[in-house]
Amino acid sequence: MEAVYCAARANLQCLLRQHPDWMRPQLAQATGMSISWIDKWEKRLLRVPQDDEQVLHGLSRAPHHPRGRLDQQVVDRVLEIRDDPPEGLSRTPGPRAILYYLDRDESLKEQGLRLPTSTRTIHRLLQENGRIAARQPRLTDPIERPKPMEHWQLDFKDASTVPADPHGKRQHVVETLNIIDKGTSILVAHHIRSDFTAETALAAVAETFSSHGLPASITLDRDTRWVGAPQDSDFPAALVRFCQSLGVAVLICDPRHPNKMGLSNALTARSIRSV
Repeated sequence: MEAVYCAARANLQCLLRQHPDWMRPQLAQATGMSISWIDKWEKRLLRVPQDDEQVLHGLSRAPHHPRGRLDQQVVDRVLEIRDDPPEGLSRTPGPRAILYYLDRDESLKEQGLRLPTSTRTIHRLLQENGRIAARQPRLTDPIERPKPMEHWQLDFKDASTVPADPHGKRQHVVETLNIIDKGTSILVAHHIRSDFTAETALAAVAETFSSHGLPASITLDRDTRWVGAPQDSDFPAALVRFCQSLGVAVLICDPRHPNKMGLSNALTARSIRSV
């Protein structure tokens, strides 16, 4: 990218020599650059000899004179505020609070010491002096993958490409029931309907059992079409009793843990496109 910018600056330098009477709009149109860019680089190019090619390269954004390190008294005061919070502060002060109290320290101002101006500097000082522990990597226990076709996961997904009916259903207009094998992440089966109920969902599961055999267990969320409702007389639901009669264990996800259902949106989209 730098080579492109150098070529544009060299083109401007050539135009300034050939057409010294051109105005900035003309130069901008000829180079394809903005007027503000022409204004900036015209000044730079006219200040140096014509054979100076170094000017064609951009200037570094790094400061030419980096600011020196903070005085040790300032660092000690930062740590003192952290370890012994000022009176009236009933918590461990963070970088923002430390910066607030540091700016009001008259002894440091009288000595003319340079004070930090950003919370990032305060955070770095606290981290370098062991007041903020480095974040440790989060270790998780590996999950053993079950054998193929032994554990299935079932879930309903809305077909988002189907618009809502203005005179009928506005939500769950068309749903797809995806059945995924946990051991291989393969889509075992998918059923698409606009009238999924406890009865039709049970029929779809029974059809899948008949076509692909019985798994050792299935995982469900707490959709009432799967597990029923405690206040209903038919509790547990027919699907749960149906699976138990066939020797298929039913595992139900904990509330508010949708991450335990491994059904991907990609598989959902693929099943919808196949309709």
